[in-house]
Amino acid sequence: MKKLLNQKEQHYADTREEAEEIVTTAKENEALIMNKISEKYNKYGQYFLVDLTYQYGTPKEVMEGKPDNEAPDGQMSIEEVGENE
Repeated sequence: MKKLLNQKEQHYADTREEAEEIVTTAKENEALIMNKISEKYNKYGQYFLVDLTYQYGTPKEVMEGKPDNEAPDGQMSIEEVGENE
């Protein structure tokens, strides 16, 4: 089983207003745990980087949510072996 636990995103914005709009939109997602707006400069001018971090679960939560009798793909569970005998 594969499950996404966390995700980091980085966005570019020309203005602080655009950066704040990105954060506002991201806050609609309950999985958002961190946001940061960084003001940067280079030879072309000023820009903003928006860092977002989402957390969807922990390994413990994923493992607790799995059924106990789940066998790997292609392998029979112990209950299925008993039924076929």
